[in-house]
Amino acid sequence: MTAGGPLGPLRALRPGPLPTGDGYRRPAAKVNSHVHLPPNFSAFASAAEATEIAAGQGVRVLGTSNYYDYSVYGPFAEQAQARAVFPLFGMEVICLDAGLLRASARVNDPANPGKMYLCGKGVTGFDPLGPAATDLLAAVRGADSERAALLVDRLDAVFSAAGVPVSLSDSGIRAMVAERYGVPVETVYLQERHVALAFQEALFEGVPAAERARALLSVLGPGTAAAASPGQVQDAIRSHLMKRGKPAYVAETFPPFEQVYQLVLALRGVPCYPVLADGAKPVCEFEQDVGSLLVSLRERAIYCAELIPNRNSPSTAQEYAGALREAGVVVLAGTEHNTPEMVPMEPGCAGGLPLPTGMRELFWEGACVVAAHQYLVAQGENGYVDDQGRLAAGYPDAEARIEGFARLGAALIEEYLNVTTPGSVAPSDRGG
Repeated sequence: MTAGGPLGPLRALRPGPLPTGDGYRRPAAKVNSHVHLPPNFSAFASAAEATEIAAGQGVRVLGTSNYYDYSVYGPFAEQAQARAVFPLFGMEVICLDAGLLRASARVNDPANPGKMYLCGKGVTGFDPLGPAATDLLAAVRGADSERAALLVDRLDAVFSAAGVPVSLSDSGIRAMVAERYGVPVETVYLQERHVALAFQEALFEGVPAAERARALLSVLGPGTAAAASPGQVQDAIRSHLMKRGKPAYVAETFPPFEQVYQLVLALRGVPCYPVLADGAKPVCEFEQDVGSLLVSLRERAIYCAELIPNRNSPSTAQEYAGALREAGVVVLAGTEHNTPEMVPMEPGCAGGLPLPTGMRELFWEGACVVAAHQYLVAQGENGYVDDQGRLAAGYPDAEARIEGFARLGAALIEEYLNVTTPGSVAPSDRGG
């Protein structure tokens, strides 16, 4: 384990002189501020694999964004230090905005009005977990765990009724996930993808390959498309059995936005809105107009946004990222890696297209801001926002605030990389 826990190497940093002029922006390192690590459903088998791939592909800053439990952040910090990858700690929770639900407005989930994914960036309050965060997390985890258990029961009944008994249980699947990733079972909170994986594997184990198409047709119902690979079967189980109106559907219950926002602050993170944009077609109502989106984010005291550009066309990614940053919103980018597909570690755009010119610099700047926030709060100071969600004071405007934090973050990342790899070059020379 890393000395001093996950935050130990960050607390020990003593950055040198801050970059002058525009040097903190160009050229920029490759960054990825949003991946999921096991026991979340993940493309990676471990934190070691995630950091090894990141380092191998020249990604110098890697951010986690796990749901519900943060025990993996210790191994992540250790593996990141061993591979000279600067770690950003984050979290993600699903919540419900009651006003948007009443207006039937979709937010960043194309199928569910009012449902909002909200992230926290640069969290430090998980080590140790304070009483406020503990209580808020317990409420969030409880509702989600109840739904997962009921979902497993209903799926098991559907399979049995179709003559394909698999005899799976919530506790059994959690034990399977814990064993697969070598983590304590109490750190496992099931997601739909975990459940679909378990049922697919049980079906493949119990039904000979020659009979699987017939068994799947019995389970999924007439008119369903053929699915052969493990990933295709998992997707079919989710879409044909778990979604609204399907045989195993269980209504999702989410904590209110205000509660999840307070959880982010209790973990001392920066509230961050994940932008879906044209990852949904048509674009969700909450995001249809960037100007209106900015107003809505300000109303909710959200001063940071994140794209998963792999979902977006280059023009859309550039439009949203540029408009948000111009309005004084910190902008980040990640890949999620929350499916079996192992996409490149540096975010790109939909169809494998590269990021438009200037966007790597924009996302590097955002990562630097989060790095500075994370460092300052780990030192017992206020960061980019305080524990009430108020922006750091002492700056004449948003531009000066972002620039000040980005300069500190760039110096911190450079110092971290020099310490972990003695004699190495500055991060600006590592971008590739």
